[in-house]
Amino acid sequence: MVDSVGLGSSANSALQGLKRTRQQTSQTNERLSTGLRIKDPLDGTQDFFASQALTNRAADLTQVKNQVGQAISTIQVAGVGLNVINDLSDQARVLATQARNISDPIERTRLAEQFNQIRGQIDSIAANSSFGGTNLIGSSPANLDVALNEDGDSLTVQGTDSTSAGLGISSRTFGSDADIDAALVGISSAQTQIRLNSTSLSSSTSALQNRGDFTNNLTNTLERGNTNLTQADFNEEAASLLSLQTRQALGGYSLTIATENERAVLGLFG
Repeated sequence: MVDSVGLGSSANSALQGLKRTRQQTSQTNERLSTGLRIKDPLDGTQDFFASQALTNRAADLTQVKNQVGQAISTIQVAGVGLNVINDLSDQARVLATQARNISDPIERTRLAEQFNQIRGQIDSIAANSSFGGTNLIGSSPANLDVALNEDGDSLTVQGTDSTSAGLGISSRTFGSDADIDAALVGISSAQTQIRLNSTSLSSSTSALQNRGDFTNNLTNTLERGNTNLTQADFNEEAASLLSLQTRQALGGYSLTIATENERAVLGLFG
């Protein structure tokens, strides 16, 4: 009777071992098909939740990176606008200088008309130098608040009115030397302001580009960390599958032997 129980126990042990091997084989096959070692908490609680934390932070930083990229584009568009406005102010200065060097009132009037047309072009460029609905150099310039990280730190880019009125380039008649001189002073002051505005925008662009590069590198590092935590090693899993298949074959053979032995013993009592 004891021997019969022992043999029954051996068969049961072989059967349980075979079930475990089949389960492990199924898990390994799934890892090979999905490429994932960890896909839910049952595969490894600590690694799963660590992976979730890395994924969530990477997603937050991706949003920050996108906002930084949007801000850089907005600033660059404003910078292009300022460059064109500076070129237009040069043309206005040339016209005022020509008017100062002549005395013919008709010619001065013609030059004044061209001068005032340039003022209109400056206003048009300033009004159209927007990106994503944000204009840093229009008549009602926006301030651009840019998130630098997921903790709420930010950089504020100050907008400046770079229209003709904002720059102090007034409409002129060139009817007198005093009017022309005032125009030249206004243009000189405007160009100084344009240079200051351009320098400020360039500084902000540089700072944001550095932050964008840092955020991009950090995001890539987090994503690689997540991959290392969750991704299956193909070579390791393939080797494990081969070992499990061999173990499964041996387990089936052991179960067959144990079952046959049990039947043989039971037959003695038949």
